[in-house]
Amino acid sequence: MNVLIASAASNAAIVSFAVYLAFVFLLAWFANRAQTGRSFVGEYFLGSRGIGLWGFALTYAATAASGGSFMGFPSLIYSHGWVLAWWIAGYCVAPIISLALLAKRINQVSRLAGAITVPELLRRRFGSTAVGISATLMLILFMFFFLLAQFKAGADIMAVLLADVEPYQQLVHRMESWLAGLSWTGQADGDHVLCLIFFAVAVVIYTSWGGYLAVVWTDVMQGLVMLVGVVIMLILTLQQVGGLENATRELAQMTPPEFGQAVFRSVTGADVHLPRGTWTTTTDGQTCRLAEAVQVPADEAVSARVLFLTNDPGAVERVADEIVRSVQVTENTGAREPPAFGRSQPGVYVSAPGPDRTNPQGFLSVSLALSFFVIWNFSGAGQPSYMVRQMSFRSTQILRRSIIMVSMFFGLIYFPLVVIFTSARILIPGMEIHSDRIMPEMAAHLTAGAGVPWLAGLLFAAPFAAVMSSVDSFLLLLSSGIVRDVYQQSINPQASDRTLRTISHATTVIIGILAVFAILNPPPFLQTLIVFASAGLGSVFLAPVALGLFWKRMTAAGAVAGMIGGAVTLLSLYSWNYHVTGQFRPWNLLGFHPFLWGTLVSFLAVISVSLATTPPPEQLIERYFGRSR
Repeated sequence: MNVLIASAASNAAIVSFAVYLAFVFLLAWFANRAQTGRSFVGEYFLGSRGIGLWGFALTYAATAASGGSFMGFPSLIYSHGWVLAWWIAGYCVAPIISLALLAKRINQVSRLAGAITVPELLRRRFGSTAVGISATLMLILFMFFFLLAQFKAGADIMAVLLADVEPYQQLVHRMESWLAGLSWTGQADGDHVLCLIFFAVAVVIYTSWGGYLAVVWTDVMQGLVMLVGVVIMLILTLQQVGGLENATRELAQMTPPEFGQAVFRSVTGADVHLPRGTWTTTTDGQTCRLAEAVQVPADEAVSARVLFLTNDPGAVERVADEIVRSVQVTENTGAREPPAFGRSQPGVYVSAPGPDRTNPQGFLSVSLALSFFVIWNFSGAGQPSYMVRQMSFRSTQILRRSIIMVSMFFGLIYFPLVVIFTSARILIPGMEIHSDRIMPEMAAHLTAGAGVPWLAGLLFAAPFAAVMSSVDSFLLLLSSGIVRDVYQQSINPQASDRTLRTISHATTVIIGILAVFAILNPPPFLQTLIVFASAGLGSVFLAPVALGLFWKRMTAAGAVAGMIGGAVTLLSLYSWNYHVTGQFRPWNLLGFHPFLWGTLVSFLAVISVSLATTPPPEQLIERYFGRSR
């Protein structure tokens, strides 16, 4: 019966996805037609600065609520518990700060400068090619990491969507056989690679075809889909978990599971293939889940990495009917990987700092929580993808109303996600083997449990919409930086609209291909990439843009120094931690995230270098600040 329900849910979700994608491509076609007869660059990359209230508010919100929000953030909630409410709290007031701080002035200056990209805005504000080139290089560097995270999230969603489709599984096995001889893919699964290719083809074609208007129009739809999907998931979660009070009581009894090694032997006299995620029990009665696919020959023993459940009798009971008996499993004693913080500690999922596999101080200290409150608010103000949105709204009244709408949208999204995915630990145990897939897995589980498998399509569409709305924005941002700020400004200033159109489409496709190759062997946590890219862009652009908009005395040399100082500081702190621990995680100097140190260095560099160099020309000051009295 469970198989039939899962199959029905999968078919419903696939049909819904086909309809969703068809509608997305239809919007791209209409957007492409709407650009006819207008300047290609201004229309394709900025929508001619005519975006209204719903378009501006929801395209801003949908771009911010990315794959990190709907895939990486749920993964962290599942892994670390209620402390993530503390971690994300600053994001709910981020629109009040980021939009109110810079949006009106960015819109004014971009119109005065005739700029449609952030590097072009800085180049014209300071009258310096060096500033524009520096900004373009920094943008490409950090935004590419953002793009990688979205591609990984899109592939994970597609993998869960197609998990029960038999022809697809046959393709997965063929892909895994082919990947076995390639060193670059490492331990990448065949389903990850297949879904990555499918997702990349769909989103690259739609973005390169439709441009900025397609992004805005689909973002309005995707923002509504996200909101409705989260509300439905919250209702179904509370029903199936027995209410928030019961969920908290069960979470308070849990202790973190532990990874380890187990030895597998076939008991059927034939070869046995066990996919990742298979539940088994050891000879001494421990319940464990495979963290990697394994092929067990008939006459050989094979060792594989597994996840052992600890102190969670409810979870053991829930997976009892999924346990595979075709193998004998023996734990490889002495190979356990206990968490660095939270081992055998009941209540660790409902209190700070939360369990952590590698950090002995736990996931979130007080100083780090304060750092993230600052990061989400001020790195958002320094994000070029948001700045481009701020260039396109039509009037100040639209900006004011959008601040309220986006703040409400974030509040209705993020705190329900904390409730949903702390409860997911109870409903779907053992997802630590691939926690970045907990969002689509939870969607499938909730709809199957509620007896409404057709609803899975809508719930799958919510995270997919979040990813699509970010990928299209980031692709346009990268291609506009290369086409507008490198090719048109430095190589061929007299390029025709037809030439720019061809190069823009080709650039978008090439960036998509590079992203696919770069993320073939993905990192374990998607949110790691999101935080790194957000912190990097904020450290680089916040000080030069904010001071450049409001401080007359700032110079081009100060802008370049600020960008380089912020980037070098952040990269140094990440690199040092990687050198010491071998992990791509930040080194939190004095307990504070590298974003704070990078931003501090950037502001100091801008101010000190500007004061030490020749003041900017009077004509630049007059153009952007008006005539001095």
